[in-house]
Amino acid sequence: MTMNTVSEYCVVLTTFADDAVGKKIIDTLLEKHLAACIQVQAIDSFYHWEGAVNCDAEKQVLIKTREALYPQVEKIIRLLHDYDVPEIIKLPITGAQTPTLLDQGYLPGYLTQSISLFAQI
Repeated sequence: MTMNTVSEYCVVLTTFADDAVGKKIIDTLLEKHLAACIQVQAIDSFYHWEGAVNCDAEKQVLIKTREALYPQVEKIIRLLHDYDVPEIIKLPITGAQTPTLLDQGYLPGYLTQSISLFAQI
């Protein structure tokens, strides 16, 4: 299997605890065509905050988008999130082990069809 580079695409990770906040972020990103696909799963987060170790039930959000749209995605998350410091991590999509995603052009086509290059906030 081959590894291809798809540097114009990225995955953005964030979390939320309040389902209404998460839904608003997700709905806004999709309505503005800033994400091709958003996946959510329940997690337990363990972290240091204000001098204490905390554990909270949260939802982790995986947002598939274009590198060029990342600033707008980050802006929406910061604007709508209820955390003082929301986690926002951008990971480049640098390749995949499966030919069905990249070698056959599925991922670029999927993201291109799902995301508007001209999305404006």
